[in-house]
Order: sequence, then C-alpha cells, then structure tokens
Amino acid sequence: MRILALFGTVLLVAGLLLSCRTPEPVPPTPVPTSVPPTAASPQETEEAEGAEATHEPSPYPLSEPGPYHAGKVTYAFEDASRHNRRVGITVWYPALPPEGSSGPKSMVGTGRDPDLSGAPYPLILSSTKAAGILAPYLVSHGFAWASVDGIDTWDEYDAELIEQPLDILFALDQVASNPPQGLEGMIDAEHAGAIGYSFGGYNALALSGARVDPEFYLAQCVSADATAEAVLSILPNRYQCALAGEWDEFAAHAGETITKSSDGLWQPMTDPRIRAVVPLAAEGWLLFSDRGLASVDRPVLIIDGTLDLYYSENTLIYER
Repeated sequence: MRILALFGTVLLVAGLLLSCRTPEPVPPTPVPTSVPPTAASPQETEEAEGAEATHEPSPYPLSEPGPYHAGKVTYAFEDASRHNRRVGITVWYPALPPEGSSGPKSMVGTGRDPDLSGAPYPLILSSTKAAGILAPYLVSHGFAWASVDGIDTWDEYDAELIEQPLDILFALDQVASNPPQGLEGMIDAEHAGAIGYSFGGYNALALSGARVDPEFYLAQCVSADATAEAVLSILPNRYQCALAGEWDEFAAHAGETITKSSDGLWQPMTDPRIRAVVPLAAEGWLLFSDRGLASVDRPVLIIDGTLDLYYSENTLIYER
C-alpha cells in the first residue's frame, strides 16, 4: 500500500473549485489568543512586518477548520443502465452545530440539520474511502461532498476501470436531481470537482476528459517501448496488462456509448459539470497514452510524492 500525506492536500483542493465558483464569504476563524507569544529577533520582527505590509491577508484561510459544522447522510440507488448496479452514496454537507456542542467543527455528525446560510455549496466527488479523510475538513469551509461507498482498489486492471468512474457520474446525477430528503437546495451540482488517491486518482483522471487508447495499450502490452517498460516495471506486467488478453470482453462490457468513435479513442467518461479534478498518486498512463491524455479539457492538479512508486508515471501524465 502506498502512503501519501493526504491531509495537507485539502489546502490545495479547494482552490481549483474556487476558480469556478466561490462560496458565500464567511468570517475567518479567529486565532486563539491564549497562546503566549515567543520572543523574536529584530531581524525576524522586521521580516514579519515587511511580509504583513506586502501581502494581503488570505480571504480563504485553509490552515484551520472553517466556520461550518459537518453532517452526513447515506443512501443508495440501483443504476438501471448498468444491470441494476447498486451505488451507495454518502453525502457530506455543512450542518448546524448540535445543541451545546463544543467539539471541533470538522467532527462529523450523522443526520444533523443542514446549514442553509451559504447554500448552494459547490460539490466535490470521490470514493467514500478518500472522503472519510478529506470531506469533513473541506465541508467545514463551505463545500458539499458526494462519495461512492464500497469502491476500492483492484488486484489487476479489470471492469472496475469503467464501473468506478461511472459510479461517480451516477452519484453526481443523483445528488443533482434526487438529493437526500432535507438537503434540497444545498448542493450546487453545476460546479463540481473530483478527487481521488491511487485507484481513486485513476478515477479522477478518467473524469478529466482523458480518453482510453486501445491501440496503444494493446501494442505496449505485447511489446513495450522504453517509456512503457519503465511504467510496467513498477509492478508485474499482469497488473496493468491483465486486460490485454480479454480486451474484446472488456470493450463489450464498456458498451458502444463509450467505445464507438471515429478516431480510435474511446469517449471520455466525464460530465461538463465537473470543472476540475485532483488525481493524487494516480495511474493510467498506459491505458490513456499521450494521445488520450491530450483530450483532457479542464484544470487538473496532479499531486504525488517524489518517493512514491508511481512518481515517474505521474510525471508522464503531467507532461502529457
């Protein structure tokens, strides 16, 4: 299992969505005054005063939890277009504080009354696995979050490469047209972003407008060039090339809506309401190729650690 310091990423995620739609202004979280100051040298004092004079205070301070409490609710649907595939959805939202609450604002409570003061709130999409780490913090700053329950990593490339991005798109449709009872008017689904780590990083990348390149993938799994060989050497070839021996079945599972095109690339699995994506330690270059990645048509923030196994692949994705 690859490890990345995900929590700091929340300081960057919001910026992408804010470039598309800023929530209603909220007062900054007050800085505690009970901590005694430490002595500073004259040089440090002069530098600090200079910084204050030349830099505007941040209108959107992300170093502390925001002004909202967080609530969540879980519900489920069946997607009739995919043989009634069950899609469980957890919705995280700004909530009114519970009576007498003195706990952290980012602490989540189930079934809390929604805080409508800044509604509708821009939406973030992900797996529930990632949302469990990031959602409470971002929600406290005035975002709604819809996460898909139960989707997780794969042992090798399989049909989940199609199903999981479609699960997230299905969740987007549901919270837009059929939000949980009591959350009507809370979610601005027209301004959404997607984020994911590792397998979820692939999902976020797929939602960027990237397009699968079957010819490239199959050719490299038969005889890899030097660049592809470097990517395939990270893990056994069977992990990424498992689909090569059953591509026809995989394509049939994806369906003509996705696979049919005039240029050999599959159709993108995305939605215009998704305005920006954040793949964290992602994978998928072999499946998309340079040509498929050139189809990405919205802002993408790629984050990976330099010591991560997939750093070289993320560099390829970023450059393409």
